[in-house]
Amino acid sequence: MTSASVGSLAGLRVVELGQLLAGPFCGQLLGDMGADVIKVEPPGKGDPMRDWGQGDEKVQWEVIARNKRSVTCNLRVPEGQALAKQLILTADVLVENFKPGTLEKWGLGPDVLLAEKPSLIIARMSGYGQDGPYSDRAGFGGIGEAMGGWRYVVGEPDRPPARMGISIGDTLCATYGTMGILAALHHREKTGEGQVIDTALYEAVLQVMEGLVPEYDYNGFIRERSGSILPGIAPSNVYTCKDGPFMIGANKDEIFARLAEAMGQPELASDPRYATHLARGQHQTELDDLVNAWTSTLTIDEVDAAMISHSIPAGRVYTAKDMLDDPHFQAREAIVEVETQTRGPIKMQNAFPKFSKTPSGIRRPAPAVPGQDNAVVYGDLLGLGPNGLDELKAQGVI
Repeated sequence: MTSASVGSLAGLRVVELGQLLAGPFCGQLLGDMGADVIKVEPPGKGDPMRDWGQGDEKVQWEVIARNKRSVTCNLRVPEGQALAKQLILTADVLVENFKPGTLEKWGLGPDVLLAEKPSLIIARMSGYGQDGPYSDRAGFGGIGEAMGGWRYVVGEPDRPPARMGISIGDTLCATYGTMGILAALHHREKTGEGQVIDTALYEAVLQVMEGLVPEYDYNGFIRERSGSILPGIAPSNVYTCKDGPFMIGANKDEIFARLAEAMGQPELASDPRYATHLARGQHQTELDDLVNAWTSTLTIDEVDAAMISHSIPAGRVYTAKDMLDDPHFQAREAIVEVETQTRGPIKMQNAFPKFSKTPSGIRRPAPAVPGQDNAVVYGDLLGLGPNGLDELKAQGVI
């Protein structure tokens, strides 16, 4: 399935420099919303993301590179830098996630680009930001998660910090970068001015850390790892059924009363140990044990039915297989099948969020090989004909 919709950002041209996750995920989000994203890859093997993912066949590329056109350009030689500059100056937005100072070293810094195109929006993603004492350090998403406070609070209390099974630091940075681009586009619409957006991995993580900093500053409280619970929020956990895990969130007074009714123990709702939010938090472990003792006598289907009939927030703990089988995912087209260029049809998450007037979508599959759009992009935008392209290829520029 590919989308016929042009999307909210139709007509916007984005040049994506950089590799792996943060910059490319930002490009994916913009492309899903309709932007024409031109991905610049190094000649040869291209972006390392082409070889990333789990399983025998690496297919993560099919998601992160959808809705993009691929050109190749050797940014490490003057001829490649000149070519990239020409291409960038045709764009509305530049997305890059190189180490700070790299663009400047190549003669592609914001001072140079904005001097020639003041309306250009430049979104820069890096480990620590474009300034500050750590700015010249190498940074990956996991490092940003650690510095931003995420890693310290994830995992079991008696074990070292854990991680999520996805690169959340990179995708958060990319998401905030996308938000910055959209805000900068609004400013440009009013003033004609472009600007630079500086997004650091660790600061993107910091943004979602809730009350972690003020809790320490005001109360001297340091959040610790708490496993599958949020301390003081009960009952809200994954519980064991006869045939697997099930998530229940009944931590509001009236919802807990309904859970107690569903469990056949309505007296729990008036028990002083569980009657209020604070009391349930103080007796969290024993309350979880009570709920788990009940769920363990039932199947997931039985608990699910009880939660639905009593209007209690709850749900199955899904794997990818569960998602593909679920009628709600199907009804909302949360997962779609995309005809890829070399692997046939592959199911993947759909574009998100949903728009009522200008829906996002997957208009084109990921480019199969680096530089497959060289002729069209360099020809249409820069006027390079076959002879010019052949010369650049012979020189190792593309």
